Amino acid sequence: MANNKNFLELESKVVDVLKTIYDPEIPVSIYEMGLIYEILVDNKYVVHIKMTVTAPNCPVADTLPIEVHDKVKEIEGVSDVDVIMTFEPPWDPDMMTEAAKLELGLL
Repeated sequence: MANNKNFLELESKVVDVLKTIYDPEIPVSIYEMGLIYEILVDNKYVVHIKMTVTAPNCPVADTLPIEVHDKVKEIEGVSDVDVIMTFEPPWDPDMMTEAAKLELGLL
């Protein structure tokens, strides 16, 4: 079984990749937008990501999870990716990082 350091390093790489994925309508990464609710790496190096979109009828609600899956799966050491879409709790602009709010002129 891997040690915690390996899991933390892999989780950090996942976050780095998520910061490169953008909603095409918003110039901020999905990570900074607060669309990623949870990242877990299990002992088989499967990455479990719980995420949402800004609204259930968002135009990328079908494609964004696929992009997340495919890009995270490319990370060395990741055996598989499980992306779970949720709308609970509903996304709210308060979930954005300060950097995202600044980029969007909300601060």
